[in-house]
Amino acid sequence: MRKNQSSSSAETELRERVKELSCLYRIARIVVRHDVSLKETLQDIVDLLPSAWQYPKITFARITLDENMYVTPGFCDCMRKLTAVITVGEKRRGTVEVIYSEDKPELNEGPFLKEERNLIEAVAREVGLVVERREAEEGKSKLHDQLRHADRLATIGILTAGVAHELNEPLGNILGFAQLAKKCPGLPQQAVKDIERIETASLHAREVIKNLLLFARQTQPQKTRVDLNDVVQEGIYFFEARCAKHGVELIRLLDPGLPKINADHSQINQALVNLVVNALQAMPDGGRLTLSTVNEETYVSLIVEDTGTGMDEKVLEKLFIPFFTTKDVGEGTGLGLPVVHGIVTSHGGSIKVKSEPGKGSRFDMRLPKAKSKRANAKG
Repeated sequence: MRKNQSSSSAETELRERVKELSCLYRIARIVVRHDVSLKETLQDIVDLLPSAWQYPKITFARITLDENMYVTPGFCDCMRKLTAVITVGEKRRGTVEVIYSEDKPELNEGPFLKEERNLIEAVAREVGLVVERREAEEGKSKLHDQLRHADRLATIGILTAGVAHELNEPLGNILGFAQLAKKCPGLPQQAVKDIERIETASLHAREVIKNLLLFARQTQPQKTRVDLNDVVQEGIYFFEARCAKHGVELIRLLDPGLPKINADHSQINQALVNLVVNALQAMPDGGRLTLSTVNEETYVSLIVEDTGTGMDEKVLEKLFIPFFTTKDVGEGTGLGLPVVHGIVTSHGGSIKVKSEPGKGSRFDMRLPKAKSKRANAKG
């Protein structure tokens, strides 16, 4: 009799081990697939878990990762639960849970086997590795995209600078001769008007070329010690009335302990004005414009945030390419944001953009702090 009981127990244990190993094998096959999303992968894993427990018909599972949950139908919180923590890069990110919907005899861990504790811990480790690997792949892909974008902008900058330099000389001649012709005595009134049109168009073209050279970083900034808070206050003086006219609430959040930066005051002011104009154009029906300065560890930030129309991913990819614009003909040259990019990079800084259609945009202009006199003396 004891022999039969021992044989039956061994068979049961063997059957349970086979179920557990089969579960781990099937999970291993799921996680190597690269053609499915992380969400689908985690849902497929959670669907497998009940089959590996003693009583699969009353077993339900849930994986929680950050704020997302993946469950089998019928899962509910109860006392008959086995839980393991999901850790990603030494940080707790979620849990794997298995429950029984009915009471069962007490075993090693309530109604669960000791081996089932080992299994759920193994599943949690595997989920942590999958998440870490997927996030590393996404980070690598984003970095490649950023490098390609930076390389494209650099190439466009070189071409732009060449074109701008080639246009500068003939444009200067056109403007100069127009101004000389305007001074000739006895010109008919219509000729004077036509010459003035030539002069106006030439001045506009020269401004476009100036902006192109700023984007291409061909115009060297004349740096002095600048207080970003002062730049914002001066800028507000010019566009405060425009904000009120368009029903835009203007909010300023300026860090009182902001350190100074080495920068060209007029160029930083131009970058701010370009960002504000861009924000106002994105809020034709009014909204809220927030200007902030923030003191970070190695840099200071000037943040322009609006509650306007926002932008999708396709627009964000082309945002700093010269002459790209989503505005109607005559409403913009497509040089405002490329000029901001050129100014920021010529100052050794960077610009970060976050936007979502219908929810507005946030431009974070980051500029390095000015070195202290003591640090300069050591250098």
